[in-house]
Amino acid sequence: MNYNNVDFDTYFKNYPDKSGFFGKYGGSFIPPELQNAMNEITDAYYSISKSGKFISELRRIRKEFQGRPTPISHLERLSSKCGNVQLYVKREDLNHTGAHKLNHCMGEALLAKYMGKKKIIAETGAGQHGVALATAAAYFGLECDIYMGAVDIKKQAPNVARMKILGANVVEVTDGLQTLKEAVDAAFMAYSNEYKDAIYCIGSVVGPHPFPMMVRDFQSIVGIEAREQFLEMTDELPDAVVACVGGGSNAMGIFSGFLNDPVDIYGVEPLGRGETLGDHAASLSYGSEGIMHGFNSIMLKDENGEPAPVYSVASGLDYPSSGPEHAFLHDLGRVKYDTVNDDETIDAFYTLSRLEGIIPAIESSHAVAYAMKLAKQMDKGSILINLSGRGDKDMDYIIEKYGIR
Repeated sequence: MNYNNVDFDTYFKNYPDKSGFFGKYGGSFIPPELQNAMNEITDAYYSISKSGKFISELRRIRKEFQGRPTPISHLERLSSKCGNVQLYVKREDLNHTGAHKLNHCMGEALLAKYMGKKKIIAETGAGQHGVALATAAAYFGLECDIYMGAVDIKKQAPNVARMKILGANVVEVTDGLQTLKEAVDAAFMAYSNEYKDAIYCIGSVVGPHPFPMMVRDFQSIVGIEAREQFLEMTDELPDAVVACVGGGSNAMGIFSGFLNDPVDIYGVEPLGRGETLGDHAASLSYGSEGIMHGFNSIMLKDENGEPAPVYSVASGLDYPSSGPEHAFLHDLGRVKYDTVNDDETIDAFYTLSRLEGIIPAIESSHAVAYAMKLAKQMDKGSILINLSGRGDKDMDYIIEKYGIR
């Protein structure tokens, strides 16, 4: 498959390039002292990722600790509600800790262990990355500092409790809007002071090289499994693959399995309360090229060209940019990026729960909502949704804000 002279047969060998660029997006825009630390991580990853011992250990962890492979479920009742199109979900909610995040967190923590680091540092929005990293730290016997915005701490109390039970130090961030961007800022600052003994484990396919590549590679297990499982279940590929996109790790995980197939791919961004700047976090749909947190991508900007305030009902999606690979695939036209709003998302949350007995994360509910709309537009076929996480963490917040429907 070829889009604008990009050959997807050799895509993963060529992108990113040696400097971490996907076309014009990506790279590493950080201070020299931090660049030295990133170079150390890059060299270690390139070396260790080809090591039979490292790969064997990661496979063992996925099977014996994470519970992989996660299954695909056919949503028979939801499909009937939406028409003739058959809906399926890749059940990352059944991955240990309840989301896709552990896929890269165990890989990053294993890398830290191989590098001789004593601590892992990270940010979290919805708390799923924080829980996953705290789990990985406990598994490998590492110290763990998790930076989290004060607003998200209140919204995601169950996950905050889980992180603390697992032994992580949860650091409350009270700057700015007190959400994910500020948590990333604070985590980067802490890492700049501790990089000799610690590794920064970024929670998505964002940040300076090598993290967009490394997180994608660890998450690609989702796409590899999903493609094989769907073929086994149906003897064909899905007509469409759908995933929510904030930073974009769950999406790149499942998209990577289908980029070279004749499959339509959709990334779903949060439109929040509407199209006004500050009421949504749909950077690929409404943003422009810009640099933040050490990488070049498409971002939402204020009148001064700085990262704009963003909002989403989903704490894991309220980030003013997306991973550079998503920006690249957006420009190529290989992936279509579209939006759903808060009301559509909450409706999908309750619909999937009531019809299928699966309570999805609010983040994942964006993908479910879009797939429901897409199914009604299609005459026939199948849609595979990446159900990136479960909704335990969101129930108290949803009941308090929206009530039981």
